[in-house]
Amino acid sequence: MSWQLYLALSFAMFMEYAVWGAWFPVLAARLLGPLKFSGKQTGWIYATLPLACLIFPLVAGQLADRYFNTEWILGISHLAGAVLIFLAASRTDFKSLFVVMLLYSSFYAATLPLANSIMFYHLGKVYADEAGVDAASGKIFLWAPVAWALAGYFLTGWRWKFKTEQQGRDCLYLAAILSLVFGVGCLLLLPATPPEQTGATPIVKALGMLGQGGFLIFVIISIVAASLMQFYFQGTAPFMQDMGIASRNVPASMAIAQAVQAAATFLLLGVVLGKLGYKWTLVIGAACWLLLYIIYIQEKPCWLIVIAQSLHGLAYVFFIIVGQIFVKTVAPKEILSSMQALIFAATTGLGLLLGTQLAGAVMDRFRKEQKFQWRPIFMVPGAIMLACVLALALLFKG
Repeated sequence: MSWQLYLALSFAMFMEYAVWGAWFPVLAARLLGPLKFSGKQTGWIYATLPLACLIFPLVAGQLADRYFNTEWILGISHLAGAVLIFLAASRTDFKSLFVVMLLYSSFYAATLPLANSIMFYHLGKVYADEAGVDAASGKIFLWAPVAWALAGYFLTGWRWKFKTEQQGRDCLYLAAILSLVFGVGCLLLLPATPPEQTGATPIVKALGMLGQGGFLIFVIISIVAASLMQFYFQGTAPFMQDMGIASRNVPASMAIAQAVQAAATFLLLGVVLGKLGYKWTLVIGAACWLLLYIIYIQEKPCWLIVIAQSLHGLAYVFFIIVGQIFVKTVAPKEILSSMQALIFAATTGLGLLLGTQLAGAVMDRFRKEQKFQWRPIFMVPGAIMLACVLALALLFKG
């Protein structure tokens, strides 16, 4: 792989997740704090991305596999998204913010599978074997958590300098700037990635893969496990603040997850996957989330809660990223984008959508006198994740 190709694909992976990481981990603190939204309303704002992921990744995959160059879809979507998330920063009522965020999420959701498919497309042309593609993709995947972490650290530094954490809209402005930069970069820097021009309907062929029992089991467990991430995303920022961690330090504390994710992607992904295979690597990933929620249930000490963010990073590598590589491995070349779109629709779409509603309802159920009872809240995802670990170990063949 040439250094020009590596830099271009790494730029795409970095910027895709820098945009997401700028607002997604910390927006809940603005919604539940200054805007006084309920847990259910916060859940619906966070549900905008999963709702969009039910449809728009599949649409984008179809377009990229059959009609348009992938880099053009990426660029135009991010330029439109920059405008919309900038507007979201000025919305303070639930209805208007929900509408703007849903429009924004529709464009952003379309880009999620394409960042993967453009990488797999060009690596597949460079390397003749799957092992070579997997090893090279790990060196590019690592830029996703690096981007997410740097976005969190930058936001923390900005808040220390300019004291903008009280209103919390700064995370949306940061996402808008990053999306603008990425949109322009897609059109100018990314390599040409034309459609395969297959005669088949890509999305229909991708959905047909669900008829394979092993793949269907993997997708179902992925949906359930992904839904529980909403307890992490919606709950961690306010949970940390209630445990005594200053709000200005929350983004940097949560970014530990992405720092560990980057290191694990670079140093451990290929080794663990090569030795254990898909099944047991996925089991390890789910078990890391289980341990995270067990620590949250204890509610102390603060230093352990902060260090436990590393478990989310490990879980993301060994479950989410390994799952995407598994999908690439079983996907026919001519529907690569549509297969990536399918797993994003299942996890980031249906999984997170169910999770927003479950997490919002549970948080409201255990909220008394405007204070969250975190122990019973986190017992819910802990129990469900235990079932996921057992299901993977007993039912999934890999």
